[in-house]
Amino acid sequence: MTEKPSLKPRQTDPLAHAGEKASVLVEALPWIQKFAGETIVIKYGGNAMVNDELRRAFAEDVVFLRHVGVNPVVVHGGGPQINAMLDTLGIESEFRAGQRVTTPEAMEVVRMVLTGQVSRELIGLINSHGPYAVGLSGEDAALLRAERKTAQVDGEEVDLGLVGEVTGVRAEAVQDLLAAGRIPVISTIAPEFVTTEDGSSQPTGEVLNVNADLAAAAVASALGAAKLVMLTDVEGLYANWPDKSSLISSLGASDLKQMLPSLQSGMIPKMTAALTAVESGVPRAHIVDGRAPHSMLLEIVTTEGVGTQVVPDGEVPTQTKEER
Repeated sequence: MTEKPSLKPRQTDPLAHAGEKASVLVEALPWIQKFAGETIVIKYGGNAMVNDELRRAFAEDVVFLRHVGVNPVVVHGGGPQINAMLDTLGIESEFRAGQRVTTPEAMEVVRMVLTGQVSRELIGLINSHGPYAVGLSGEDAALLRAERKTAQVDGEEVDLGLVGEVTGVRAEAVQDLLAAGRIPVISTIAPEFVTTEDGSSQPTGEVLNVNADLAAAAVASALGAAKLVMLTDVEGLYANWPDKSSLISSLGASDLKQMLPSLQSGMIPKMTAALTAVESGVPRAHIVDGRAPHSMLLEIVTTEGVGTQVVPDGEVPTQTKEER
């Protein structure tokens, strides 16, 4: 009697599978050696912040970096969560020059969501792997200092309410946590400071909502970070959007400065933050697609990398995806 052929799928060679894993580890080794002992600031946002699978993957990546000797610092906003809570509470939002006007009523929601929801959820995910993450608000020990900002509409200056830009960072508040082996998780609200007649900076007692991308750049600069990595919902910066083949792999600061005025509004804060960081001495700033699990880790510990990196002028010529 002829035996029936087996319908079971052929098992993958376990040694070949293990070899693939080993090759990835070997590729990561020089990058782990390079960044061991260095600080990397990661701006957490976009889809990675609201998708459960991506949130867990991000927490795993941060813990992995911590265990291989890197000092990760996480800076986050929380736009989607803030929008959802404002809608739930029936608080209407007014936008001027594409930016939300933050009233005192809205500011209370911003504080509640950033420090009481987004920060706590991320800390919980990281700490499911061990007692690592510690939450900080920009208010804590005046970690961040900010000044109120306005916007231009048809050539006229308009008020944005309690919206500011970071003007100072108390780096020692973060460095103390890093020295203790912790992972700082920073939410981006900041006390308002004004410059007095004698040139000193004094707090006003108000708290301001600040852009998380620009805050992350300020933190990276203050800490002397080796990298700034910003997660977003696109693959990177395109030379000719929507042509996917025009994705820029690497570009210098001057090239980016020339491109900034022509960029879509959503990319301007991120690319401005990348430019600010590099011009302030951070060697690399990266825009990474946070919609793919572990994309942040791939950018840091693989040779090819993902996304778009900004580097000091003259270091790496501008490259598109096809030229990579």
